[in-house]
This record gives sequence, structure tokens and C-alpha cells, in this order.
Amino acid sequence: MENQENNGKLGGGEKKSGKLPVKVEAFLSNHVEKLQASSFNLLLTVVAAIIVMFAVAFCVFNLNLKGEEQVMVPNVVGLDLGDALLEMQQKELYQKVQFRYTDSDDAGKILSQNPEAGAIVKAGRRIDIVVSKGMVLSKVENYVGENYDDVKIKLQTMFTGASRQLITLADPSYKTDEAPVGTILAQEPPEGTPISSHVTLKLLVSKGTLSESVRVPSLVGLSVKKIYSQLESSKVIFDFSSHVADSSKNEKAGTVTEQQTFDSQTVRPYTHCKADFAVEEDVATDGKKPVLGVFSAKTTKFPFAVKMTLQADKDGESKKLVTFMHFGGSVTLPFEVEQGTELSLVVNGKAVSKQLVN
Repeated sequence: MENQENNGKLGGGEKKSGKLPVKVEAFLSNHVEKLQASSFNLLLTVVAAIIVMFAVAFCVFNLNLKGEEQVMVPNVVGLDLGDALLEMQQKELYQKVQFRYTDSDDAGKILSQNPEAGAIVKAGRRIDIVVSKGMVLSKVENYVGENYDDVKIKLQTMFTGASRQLITLADPSYKTDEAPVGTILAQEPPEGTPISSHVTLKLLVSKGTLSESVRVPSLVGLSVKKIYSQLESSKVIFDFSSHVADSSKNEKAGTVTEQQTFDSQTVRPYTHCKADFAVEEDVATDGKKPVLGVFSAKTTKFPFAVKMTLQADKDGESKKLVTFMHFGGSVTLPFEVEQGTELSLVVNGKAVSKQLVN
């Protein structure tokens, strides 16, 4: 009986039930009671947990950044583009490619790089490289039959991206010919000449025929737009002056009231003809009414007629008013534009004179 009682105590009183030990359970119960009793302690616990969480995340992030591989930038200058790209790919570097014309036949070669060779950078860094497009021209082209002004602009534009201009134009020679004025009749050196160094191109240009005659159009009574239309198709150079419209003579502002007359209805090409343009006495200051006037400019005198353009610029917008042929020197044109407009005379793609209309 005694043994059974002892066994019962051992088996019942100290038997494992799968629960927490009595001391741990009592500690947790006491701690929870304290937290429940104090909301401030509970808040501190939550805040501390959040701070610890962010601190761990920040450390992991920094470790990842510091863990990026450091590589040395290879020297790719002088390599072909394909070989250079392979070199950088092996280093896990990326490239931004720009192209440029040079003075030699080295198309596809790397001219420069940034960062320079030997620099230590992180993998994935972008490397800027400049690649040669070679020479703009390797041989002299055929310019016979083309317009001299067009060829001049073409060559200037072609060598804009090169370090130096491989072809320059010598002062042209002129010859009376049946070909239209400004047409290239011959060139030296001839087509196909290799360009191994700088080439000076000599051109023989037509200045038209002296026997040709043209009709003088009448501008009297025409508005500015109709005057422009006549100027674009005529081979007569009009020299405009201005005066205030005379109401007693029924003159209308914005029109030509008088022009020079000749003994014959036809004259030699690009003969000068005087014309008088009527303007208003008072210029509007509210900016709503167009301003009338005569644009005047002094330019280089040319041995033959060249293409010129009067251009209007206002509020960032550009508009071509009229394109005409002229020998240069004194250039005058009537206009009708808004106040604040800037008028520009463009010759061979370059503005040679400007005038602000107030």
C-alpha cells in the first residue's frame, strides 16, 4: 500500500503534461500582466521592435551595396568597335557610343573613352566611347552641272562633324554660257581624285548670257504678298524706297505707288529698277495692327545672282517671307509684319543682316 501511494505521487504529481515549465509560465504570465497594466511599456516594446527591424534591413542593404564587384576599366582606344565591346562585356561594363568623322580612313576604331583605362569602377558602370566614322569623303565627287551655292552649302554641312574641312572651295572663275547663272561648268581636280590630304577645289561657273532679255513686271498697286510673288519669279532687281501714303492722290498704304520705267519693256537680266512703297504716317503702338516699312541691308557683292531669303522671327516661330535672286550690295524689300518681329536676310544659309520692327 505504501509503495503504491509513493508510486502514485511520483506518477501523478510530477507527470509531464506537454505545457511550459511552471517557472517559465509564471514569468510570462507576470510579464504579460505588467504589459497589460502599463500601455506605456507596451508602446515602448512595439517601437523597439520596429527600430530593430529597420536597423537590420539597413545593414543588409549596405552590405549588398558594398558587395558589388570592383573592376578595372580596360584600354579600348585604338581597338575595333566589336573588340572593344567584347572587352567591356567581359568586365561587366556597359557602353554609350558616339560617332565622329576623322581625317583618316579609320572607320570603326575607338578614338577615346571615359573613364580612362586603369580606373577602378563598380561592375555595371557605363563607359562613354567615341568611334570613328572615317573620312567624310574618300574621293572628289562630280559637281559639274550643280549650282555653285548648293555645292558650297553642301561642303560646309558635310564637314561640320569633322576635325577639319578636307575640301575647301577656291574663288570660282566665271564664264559667259548658255547654262543658268551659277551652274558649275568644270572642276579641278576631276571626279574620282583620291582625298589623301587637304584638297582645294577650283570651279568654273556660268554667269549666263549677255544677250538674254527679261520683262520688267509692274508692281504698281500690288500688296506686299503680291510683290513677293513677283520678286520670286522675276530676274529684275527692285530697289525699294518708302514714303507716307498721300490721301490726296488716293495712294493706299502697303502698295507700290510708282516704279521706274524703261524705253523698252524688256531689259538685261538683273537690271536695277526703282520702286516707291507707301506706308502709314502713324505706326500703331498696341501691337495689333501690322507695321509697314522697307527692310534695308548691305551685303557682299557677288559676281552672279545668288539666292537670298527674307525671314521673320517672332515668339520663337520662324517664317519665310520671300526668296529671290540678287547680286548683293544694297538689298531693299517692303514688309508688313507685327510689332516685335525680327527680320533677317539669309544668304547661303547664314543671316547677314537683321532688323527689329518696332
